[in-house]
Amino acid sequence: MVSADTIDGQAAGLVERESRWNYALVGSGLGVWDHNLRLGTRFYSDTWKAMRGMAPDEEADGDYDAWIALIHPDDREFVGKAIDRQNAGDQNYQIFEYRERHKNGHWIWIECRGACVEWDADGVPLRLVGTDTDITARKEAEERLAHMSRRLDLALDISGIGVFESDLDAGTVEWDARLLTIYGIKDTVRAAIADVWTEALHPDDRDRVNATVAENIARQTGFHHEFRIIRGDGAERVIRAKAAFFIDGNGHRKLIGANWDVTEEVMLNAELQRAKDLAEARNIELEAAKESIEHLALHDFLTGLPNRRYLDRKLEEYSAKSRNADQSLAVLHIDLDRFKQINDTLGHRAGDAMLKHAATVLTENVRPGDFVARIGGDEFVVLCTVEITPKKIANLAERIVRELGRPIRFEHHDCRFGASVGIATDSGPMLDGKQLLLNADIALYRAKSGGRNRHEFFSKDARRQVIASKRLADDILIGLERNEFVPFYQPQFDARTLDITGVETLARWQHREHGLLTPDRFLAIAEDINVVATIDGVILEQALIDRAKWESEGIVIPKIAVNVSSRRLDDPNLGKKLRALKIVPGTIAFELLESISLDDCDDAAIANLRQFRRLGIDIEIDDFGTGHASIVSLLRLSPKTLKIDRELIRMLPTSAEQRKLVRSIIDIGRSLSIMVTAEGVETMEHARILRDLGCDVLQGYALARPMPAMQIPAFVRAASWRQVAPATQGHHPISGKPAKASASK
Repeated sequence: MVSADTIDGQAAGLVERESRWNYALVGSGLGVWDHNLRLGTRFYSDTWKAMRGMAPDEEADGDYDAWIALIHPDDREFVGKAIDRQNAGDQNYQIFEYRERHKNGHWIWIECRGACVEWDADGVPLRLVGTDTDITARKEAEERLAHMSRRLDLALDISGIGVFESDLDAGTVEWDARLLTIYGIKDTVRAAIADVWTEALHPDDRDRVNATVAENIARQTGFHHEFRIIRGDGAERVIRAKAAFFIDGNGHRKLIGANWDVTEEVMLNAELQRAKDLAEARNIELEAAKESIEHLALHDFLTGLPNRRYLDRKLEEYSAKSRNADQSLAVLHIDLDRFKQINDTLGHRAGDAMLKHAATVLTENVRPGDFVARIGGDEFVVLCTVEITPKKIANLAERIVRELGRPIRFEHHDCRFGASVGIATDSGPMLDGKQLLLNADIALYRAKSGGRNRHEFFSKDARRQVIASKRLADDILIGLERNEFVPFYQPQFDARTLDITGVETLARWQHREHGLLTPDRFLAIAEDINVVATIDGVILEQALIDRAKWESEGIVIPKIAVNVSSRRLDDPNLGKKLRALKIVPGTIAFELLESISLDDCDDAAIANLRQFRRLGIDIEIDDFGTGHASIVSLLRLSPKTLKIDRELIRMLPTSAEQRKLVRSIIDIGRSLSIMVTAEGVETMEHARILRDLGCDVLQGYALARPMPAMQIPAFVRAASWRQVAPATQGHHPISGKPAKASASK
């Protein structure tokens, strides 16, 4: 018999072994389960419960259907099959994995290991024992690894990178499918890949690449290089390779690396380099062209001197330099005198030669630091800085005038011209270069007005005159806009009968501040701003309106004489403008100053003179005897009337010579069937002498002063010019015959 002590010892040993196994199971993280189908009991360890979120003392529901409901829907069919196979003793299903819902609601991965350990005589399972392990962390790690692997494969697929691994000690090389595709290899064995790669290298690159690989293997380092290959299909490609050296766990030396096809990139880079080289070459050409264009933009083509644009830039530079260094800046504005005559007589080639000569004279007579520019036409500007005194500037100006005045030989002709120089200087922090240039221009105007071939310094008086002229010019333009220019009329009389033969229309300016102004107050400025023709047109239109109004009041003025300026005579549209006025033939006469060169009329003027005749407008030559009209020009022009200038009339009572001269003019007119009008008839004695000399028409203060249109009807009706001295009462004051009735109707 076995003693009690022995039995107690065996029991104690069994308890100890069971305790050790429990500790081992708990430490291993295995959840134990035991299904005793014969006894109808189910055991689940605390670990098994914990991995599912259950408390140790919580009873597990052993219902199969309830448990299956906790299995992930995608795994239920597989788990049912696996359990059936376990029960049947199929060793292939002793271990399987599935997902089960945790008590907190999330899914956990379970690795189930189980087996049937007891069957009845009919082979029906009586007891199933196994362990569950929570492999969720492992599954997540595997998924992350798989995800990374998928991303890596996708990245390699997208980038077209092929991967190789070489065991240097075993002499084997493994290529992935992408690398085989890059090299155009379809069928090859692993051992032959190294030879295939060597043969694929471009002959010109083979030695270099093999040497690079061998060197890096010897140094046990990786490498990065680029080479060409000849693919199996004969295509030449450019490959970029990068490899890293390492020693694996078995102590084998290995290289792992990647190859990728960069043919398109290399070709693109080569194309870009060619484009860059071409662009750089073109940039050089463009830069040269830009410099040429800039030079042309800043220099005068004819003389090579800087132009007005360059002058503006340099003027600001010189001004800033003078302000900062407290130096003086002088501006010399030079205009060539009699240059137009050279152009007109010898042609533009001669004029161009003179301009080049002038540019040479200026550059040779200024200091190295001075700036010379041609700003247009025959005008030049010189800028001088540093130590400048009025005496030095005057000497420079005199030298320029002297040198430019020397005769120049051109095609067997001696060309002579001169120069006028305007000078303006300033210094200090308030120096204004643009104003200085304007001041030099004002000084030039004074130099030319003072006789030319000289220099003149700018003065404040000259500036005031220019400002006054500018203000007057502005006022003239405003006056035209406001219709301030009005006609005055001075009647003209038959020298024998004193009947009114017409009126001369005279322009007056009804200034808003200064009152009524005569042409001597504004005509010169109007000429400068080119509005004399506009004023002429305004006066003519108003005169036609006034004449029509007089007729409506029963006053007939046979003819109205209106002045026509030379610029208006050159207007090619003048005929069209006159036709639009619908002038009654024989009622209007145009007075042309004799100072207008009748011998040198251009085509436009001659065409307009013909238009006058077709429109029934008479032509009168004004101020005859003071200009330069020739007998030939009179014959060609055939004017209706000559007006003898008042200077030839003034001395008639006391000068026999003047009377002879006037008689000659009257005889010329009579021989050419041209009527003669005398203006400036200041006394009745003038009137008698002119009648006796055979003059046709009289005009002057002795008979009537200029008057506005509204006074003409009353003047004509009053006939005050017919009043006679007491000694000849009732008789004509000139002829002594009975006086005629008024010219009014």
